[in-house]
Amino acid sequence: MANSSGPHATTPLISAQPQQEALREEMMENPLQQNYLLGIIISICGNVLISISLNIQKYAHVRQAQRGSKPYYTSVMWWCGVLLMGVGELGNFAAYGFAPASLIAPLGCVSVIASAIISVVFLKEMIRASDVVGGSLAISGTYLLVTFAPHTSTHITAHLVQYYAISWHFLLYLFVEVVLFCILLYLYKRRNVKHIVIVMLLVALLVISVKAVSGMITESIKGQLQLIYPIFYVMLVVMVASCAFQIKFLNQAMKMFDATEVVPINFVFFTASAIVAGIIFYQEFEGLALLNIFMFLFGCLLSFIGVFLIARNKPKIKQDRNFIAMDRIPGRSRTDKVQPEAKTQTYGSLAAKFMCNRAGQTDDS
Repeated sequence: MANSSGPHATTPLISAQPQQEALREEMMENPLQQNYLLGIIISICGNVLISISLNIQKYAHVRQAQRGSKPYYTSVMWWCGVLLMGVGELGNFAAYGFAPASLIAPLGCVSVIASAIISVVFLKEMIRASDVVGGSLAISGTYLLVTFAPHTSTHITAHLVQYYAISWHFLLYLFVEVVLFCILLYLYKRRNVKHIVIVMLLVALLVISVKAVSGMITESIKGQLQLIYPIFYVMLVVMVASCAFQIKFLNQAMKMFDATEVVPINFVFFTASAIVAGIIFYQEFEGLALLNIFMFLFGCLLSFIGVFLIARNKPKIKQDRNFIAMDRIPGRSRTDKVQPEAKTQTYGSLAAKFMCNRAGQTDDS
């Protein structure tokens, strides 16, 4: 009996071992899948909040311009928009700790899509055919990004960051990036080259440290303290310095160029830089099938085209200004230029004022 019952007793145990191993692997994979989905949801919500905040700030600017009384920063509505933007950017920062950087960065097109929809619905802006086509392409690209992006996210620890930081491919990447940044900075500062590509590349180059800081903070919240390692503070300093440079050059770009040029170019360059950083430093595409890589890049291309179409030739805000054109004053005729050319030496000087006064005296005589 013992011999006959022995095989029957041990057979279920032997057959159960592969099932237990498969269940254990599935349980290990489930948290990664949950983290991946959580990162996507946080990023999408953060980008929607950013689009809402931008439209609130735009509405506050328009209202203050119409009233013409107090500066925009005295408006409670404007500060609510700033607060919402801070929450949205914080959500984007947290999303890097749960999902690959190569996925979170392209999801920034959600902000452009949501901003276009909100401006049409609430600010009563006119919807254009390019908005519909661009929004459709951007949504299609977002679907491809989420579907074919790497579905696993590595737990970013201090030891892993140190290991990645001394790898030869990252050192080569860092060398090329620093040299390129110095060349662009030299052209911008010394040679006074103010091309939009130069400025936008300066904004987009320094993005590699955000995921490292966010990932280590996420692991610390989960119970594995990473804040005691020096590499965390090194990456934190790099991230703060990068953000300062980005804000500076982005503000300069907004002063020199139109927003319809800055927004799409910044999105394309920033996304491309984040994808390259994710591939080289964080090795996010390791083991990914060739079809997935191709469809992921195709989704990025659709998102880029969609953002360009939405931002292209965006109508500017109309503001009422009370003035009378100089050539339409009754009983007056003026053929000379009141404002001198910007390239002349008299532009913006006292000589320009005397020229205008002389022109007025000639007409009076």
